[in-house]
Amino acid sequence: MPEFEVMRMDHLEQVMQIEEQCFSFPWSYSAFLYEITYNNLAHYIVARKGEKIIGYAGMWVILDDAHITNIAVSPLHRGKGYGEVIMVEMMSRALVFGASKMTLEVRVSNSPARQLYRRLGFVERGCRKKYYSDNNEDAIIMWKDDLNPASWTNIAR
Repeated sequence: MPEFEVMRMDHLEQVMQIEEQCFSFPWSYSAFLYEITYNNLAHYIVARKGEKIIGYAGMWVILDDAHITNIAVSPLHRGKGYGEVIMVEMMSRALVFGASKMTLEVRVSNSPARQLYRRLGFVERGCRKKYYSDNNEDAIIMWKDDLNPASWTNIAR
C-alpha cells in the first residue's frame, strides 16, 4: 500500500506529470502552488511508493463539509485499488478536520470513478450542466452524508 504525506512544493513536479497524463484540461502548477501554500481551506496529499508519487488528492473543508477538488492515480498504477485507498485516506482526514460529510463532482462519462464513489457510499444528488470547459460535459454531483468510519462497509482500510 502507498504511504501518504501532505503535498509540498517539492512534490509538484511529479504531481504535474500525473495531472497532465490524467486530464485533458489539467490544473496549472500555479493552481496547485496556491492551494498548498495560501488556501487555508485546502488539504492536499500525495500517495507514494518509495520516492515515486503514484497519486494525489485534494479537498476543501468548509465547516462540516469536505469537497474533493481533485484526485488522480498515475496511469501506470491504475486498477490496483489505489484510487479507493486514496479516497479512504481523504475521508479519514476530512473527519480529523471536522467534516461530517463529503461531496465531489465527476464526469458523466467517468464510469469507473462513479462506481468507485458509489462503492464508498456516495450517492448521486444532482448535475452541473456543461461543467467541464474542455468539452462542456456535465458533472454528476455526489455526496456521502456520513463520514463515520462505522458506516464504511466493504471499503479497504
